[in-house]
Amino acid sequence: MKDLGEVKKVLGMEIERDRKSGEVSLTQKEYLKKVLQKFNINDDTKSLRTPLVAHFKLKVTMSPTSIEEREYVTHVPYTSAVATLIYAILCIRPDLSQVISMISRYMHNPDRGHWEAIKWILGYVKGTMDVGLIFKKDSTCK
Repeated sequence: MKDLGEVKKVLGMEIERDRKSGEVSLTQKEYLKKVLQKFNINDDTKSLRTPLVAHFKLKVTMSPTSIEEREYVTHVPYTSAVATLIYAILCIRPDLSQVISMISRYMHNPDRGHWEAIKWILGYVKGTMDVGLIFKKDSTCK
């Protein structure tokens, strides 16, 4: 067995420890950067501060009806996008859980409007890359 020092990264999570203040912070910046690259969210994409807005009225009845719509959806990585965002929820980003719950309902038959919602969420992820979890030592306990 070999001591490799303090852990800095595990399972896509970056770990920073401040022993003086008793804080441990967890982020997923590198993982989320890779996710954004995978789904072509680049510097030109607007960074957003809201996970989803009211104008996205997602419904089952929005499922594709025409051949062109079905063809479009077959080339969209909807399931993959939902799965990668679920991993982010499980590790560091509980702020995404409600919107991912909403969009995952349509994984069996998404349409263009559902994909637009995913792209909006990815824009939110881009705008909130530094969001993570911070665990602080309780100074009242001894």
